Amino acid sequence: MELESVLKFLENKTILVTGATGFLAKIFVEKILRVQPNVKKLYLLLRASDVKSATQRLNTEILNKDLFKVLKEKMGGNFNNFVGEKICVMGGDITCEDLGVEDSNLRQQMLTQLDAIVNLAATTNFDERYDVSLYLNTMGPKYVLNFAKQCTKLKVLVHVSTAYVAGEKEGVIVESPCEMGESLNGAIGLDINNELNLLQQKLKQLQPNNSDLTNSQITLAMKDFGLQRAKEFGWPNTYVFTKAMGEMILEEEKANINVVILRPTIVTSTYKEPFPGWVEGIRTIDSMAVGYAKGKLTCFLGDLESIVDIPADYVVNAIVVAMAVHGNDPYLNRKIYQVGSSMRNPVKYRELQEFGYRYFSMKPWINKDGKPIKVQKVTILSDMESFQRYMTIRYLLFLKGLELVNNAFCQYFQGTYLHLSRKIKYVMRLVELYRPYLFFKGVFDDINTERLIMERKESGIETDIFYFDAKTINWEEYFLTVHVPGIVKYVFK
Repeated sequence: MELESVLKFLENKTILVTGATGFLAKIFVEKILRVQPNVKKLYLLLRASDVKSATQRLNTEILNKDLFKVLKEKMGGNFNNFVGEKICVMGGDITCEDLGVEDSNLRQQMLTQLDAIVNLAATTNFDERYDVSLYLNTMGPKYVLNFAKQCTKLKVLVHVSTAYVAGEKEGVIVESPCEMGESLNGAIGLDINNELNLLQQKLKQLQPNNSDLTNSQITLAMKDFGLQRAKEFGWPNTYVFTKAMGEMILEEEKANINVVILRPTIVTSTYKEPFPGWVEGIRTIDSMAVGYAKGKLTCFLGDLESIVDIPADYVVNAIVVAMAVHGNDPYLNRKIYQVGSSMRNPVKYRELQEFGYRYFSMKPWINKDGKPIKVQKVTILSDMESFQRYMTIRYLLFLKGLELVNNAFCQYFQGTYLHLSRKIKYVMRLVELYRPYLFFKGVFDDINTERLIMERKESGIETDIFYFDAKTINWEEYFLTVHVPGIVKYVFK
C-alpha cells in the first residue's frame, strides 16, 4: 500500500472532535494544532448550555492547561488569534440527534465541511449509573454515526473504544468486532432496545413518587442495576458492557460510512509530547502509587504477572495515523486497532511495584509535618481468598466487635460504627469493580496496529512525529523519570 504523509492529509482538513474536554481529546487537539497549523478547522463538541459557557469551558478546561504551553511558546503573541481561527467550540450532547447542536447554520456548516470525525466522548467510570453509561457509551456512538451519515464529504469516522470490551477473556485477544447481540458468556437475549426498555422501567420504578428513596439511594440502585445487566451477559462492569454495545451499533449500522475503531488499553501520562509526564486526574494505578508514597497502602491485591499499559501520546498518535490512513484509503479492510504493549513490550505489576519502591526510596513523599515518609515493600495478596482473610483480620472482626459494643452501650458508638462500615463497603465495592484488571490474564493481539507501524517504518514517513510503537518504550525510564514524577507534580500543583 502506498502511504501518504499524515501531515499532508491533515492540511486544510476540517475535523469534529467529540468529548473535547476529555484527557485524550485535549492531547489530540494539541497535537494537531502543533504539528499541522495549516489544518482548516477543529470543531470541538462539549457539554454547555450556550456559546458563552462553551467558550468558557474551552479556555478553562482545555487551552489554559499546561498541556498547551509548548504550543503557546511556538505561537507567541499570535496564540489567541491562531486558536480563534482554527477552533470552533460549541455546546452539544452526543446523546441527542444532531449531537444537540441547536444552531442550524453551524450544523449545516459541519455537514458540508467535515472531512473526519473523532468520537472521544464517553464516561470511563466503572461504577457509573446505568442510564448515564448506556446513553453516553452506547447511544452516543449511534447519534455520532447518524450525524456522520448526513455529512456530504466525510472521509472517516474514528471511534475510540477500549480494549477491555473483551471482558475477562484469557490468552490472546484478537482485534475482532463486537457482533450485535453476542454476549461474552454465551447468554442469549442481549438486545440494546430491550436494555433501553428495562432502563426506563427501572427509572420509573425508582421515581420519587413511586418510592421513598433519596437521590443517593436512587443513584446507587442505578449503579447496581448496570452491574447486574453487565454480568448477565459476561462483562465485569457497566463501562465495558456499554462500550461493547456502542461498538455493536457501529458495526451493525455503519452502512457506507468508513468507521475505524481504536481500542486503547490502560492509558497513562505522556511519554514524550508535548512534554513528558503530562497527566490529568489520578487514575487507578496512579492512586495506588500516591497511597503507597504516603504510607497508606500497605498491601497490594492482584496478580504481579498481570500486564498494564500505555502512554497517552502513543494512543493519540495511533488515532491520528489511523484517521489519515483510512481517510486516504476507505477500502482498507482492517478496521479495528488495539493499542497497547501487552503483546510486544509488556510491563507487569511486579515491575511497577519495584519502580514505586525505588522512586519513593530515593525521593520520599514529605508529610504535612515536613518529614519524609519511609516506604516499605508491601504485602502481596495474590488472590481474593487472601484478600478476604486480610480484611477479616484487619477490619471485619473489629467492626463486628464494635457493633456488639455499640448495641451494649445504647448506640453510643453509632457514628463511629457507621463511618467504618461505609468505608469497608466502599473498599469492597472498589475491589469488586477493579478485580478483573488486577487479575487480568489476557494479552491483546495488535497485529493491525503492528502492520500500521511497519508500513510507516518502511515508508520512512514521519515516524518521529507520529510514534506509537510500544517496543520503543523503556518502562524503567518512563516510570522512574516521567510518569511517577508527573503524578507527584499533579498532586502538588
